[in-house]
Amino acid sequence: MTSQTDLASMLCSRLCHDMLSPVGALANGLELLADEQDPEMRARCVELLEQSAKISTDKLKFFRLAFGAAGGFGENVPVEEAQDVVNALASDAKRVELNWAIAESSLPKPAVKVMLNLSQIALDALVRGGTLDIGAEKRDGNVEIVARATGPKIAFDETIGKALQGELSEADISSRTAAAHMIALLAEETGGGLQYAVTDEALVLGAVLPEPEGMIG
Repeated sequence: MTSQTDLASMLCSRLCHDMLSPVGALANGLELLADEQDPEMRARCVELLEQSAKISTDKLKFFRLAFGAAGGFGENVPVEEAQDVVNALASDAKRVELNWAIAESSLPKPAVKVMLNLSQIALDALVRGGTLDIGAEKRDGNVEIVARATGPKIAFDETIGKALQGELSEADISSRTAAAHMIALLAEETGGGLQYAVTDEALVLGAVLPEPEGMIG
């Protein structure tokens, strides 16, 4: 079984990989700005710097909530907080229409982490844009979550699917599959489960997680 230390290292590698592009763009933009004298080009450099700074900030906010202890150490996280970070990522991705179907004002922290990571996996699959539908509801003592990506081309690595279902061998767990592996462990620890279905134009990711004791009703 993958150790907690190894999993933490792989999640850090994933974070660094995703942050490298926008942070690198910031560094390049500052370099260009220092050498550029033309007012129009300087304005363009500032615009690119602002865009890269926004993307960097949006990613960090997402990872803090999806991987870390953001939202405090209470049992529930406001749904609006989770929606804000996913909305920002979808906005940065462009060409993605995002729809929400959540009536609850808050959800248990494990459910929020699962929902965020499923949302990112679905968003990453929309390489040519499309629609991302995210829903969650409490029913019969469980939290049911779905993230559905539909578009002209779905890019989905089957190893991520195996990680979601706990079928990936320890040797094949990497920074690319670490997030899926993490929420699979989280689902197992809470007595729940994950599933997925994929076609050329749709990816559906789902989870059912029992509500923590004392929070049902």
